Amino acid sequence: MKIAVVGTGYVGLVTGVCLSEVGHVVTCIDIDKEKVEKLNKGISPIFEPGLEDLMIKNMNEERLYFTSSLEEGFKEASVIYIAVGTPEKEDGSANLSYVEAVAKSIAKYVKKDVVVVTKSTVPVGTNDKIYELIMNNLENKVNVDVASNPEFLREGSAIKDSFQGDRIVIGTRNEGTAGILEEINKPFGIPIFKTNIRSAEVIKYASNAFLATKISFINEISNICERVNANVEDVALGMGLDSRVGSRFLNAGIGYGGSCFPKDTKALVQIAGNVKYDFELLKGVIIVNQKQQGILLDKLEKRFTSLEGKRIAILGLAFKPNTDDMREAASIVITNKLIKQNVSIVAYDPIAMDNAKKVLNSKIEYALNTKEALDGADAALILTEWEEFKELDLDLYLKYMRQPIVFDGRNCYDLEEVKNYNIEYYSMGRPSIKLGVLEKV
Repeated sequence: MKIAVVGTGYVGLVTGVCLSEVGHVVTCIDIDKEKVEKLNKGISPIFEPGLEDLMIKNMNEERLYFTSSLEEGFKEASVIYIAVGTPEKEDGSANLSYVEAVAKSIAKYVKKDVVVVTKSTVPVGTNDKIYELIMNNLENKVNVDVASNPEFLREGSAIKDSFQGDRIVIGTRNEGTAGILEEINKPFGIPIFKTNIRSAEVIKYASNAFLATKISFINEISNICERVNANVEDVALGMGLDSRVGSRFLNAGIGYGGSCFPKDTKALVQIAGNVKYDFELLKGVIIVNQKQQGILLDKLEKRFTSLEGKRIAILGLAFKPNTDDMREAASIVITNKLIKQNVSIVAYDPIAMDNAKKVLNSKIEYALNTKEALDGADAALILTEWEEFKELDLDLYLKYMRQPIVFDGRNCYDLEEVKNYNIEYYSMGRPSIKLGVLEKV
């Protein structure tokens, strides 16, 4: 089937590439001409393992194309995916201006019957508004229907999620449109769940909000564990063995970030407020996450009488490993607070440093590797659980740091292993270690 995907950001590009991989002819559209030029050269604007190779493969096999012309991209398409950004407004609601602009462009340029599929995360009722906007501005006599097909991709494993996901959700107004989308997605071999449009819109927000709730819950348990000399990893394992709970998203740390959880939790609170419902539980989840980043700093400040003039190594800047995404990254809040205390910061991230330089304070130094970041540091803060850091020879902390004091916001190391080294080690929800001895509260 011939498909157009509007938007070559994270969701749009992954969607377009994966649809072409299962046999569809896909044209990805972006009004950013410079980005399109790079895409046509086989250069991906985002870091996602396996994406660029898959993109080049399908370009070479003439199933994947890129253009900055909406008219050209829509010309042969039977299905148009909207995958543009819906950034957060100041009040927490979603900004739909990009989605609305695409809808108006569809109304202007489509010259054949088309199904418009919303891939962007949008508030309940948005697809109805998209349909009205298209029909009220339609310039040619064609049939148009709309559908919701929310994405459930995790940055860093989006290709795997596309081909090995748990489900594909399709929200439509009629069986005919549902059948078209079912045929498009059948080659993925993933269970397809069909429902109405509004239910599909809610499923996306509800799923992310629930996962965010699990993260905030285990972080609260983590804070209790530290006060009662328990180990949150053992607690999480014991909880996760219950099939009703499950083990995923029970990793204690310094909270969630990225483009989805922070934005979608706030948006769902706003959606609830619009129908005069106070979503108190989700408000609590957001508050817990906001304070969690500060807990690692509290540990740091408690350890040192004063941080002024200290040299701190920051390991990991992206909000999670295997991505260069800095949106809502813990490193932003933590480094800003440290700089206010006249701390000298040297940072290293395997992938995200170029993006980090665009959003972090200009006073931050950047190291070429982990060893350079640790060299002469008074303390090290692990903010992203990259495999490079998890597999690090712990002797390097002793060899390069002025003082081997590590504050691990992602619980990268096994406590029994750390006890074999003369390292001060502070993690989340677990006993701290000094001179190989577990400390009690």
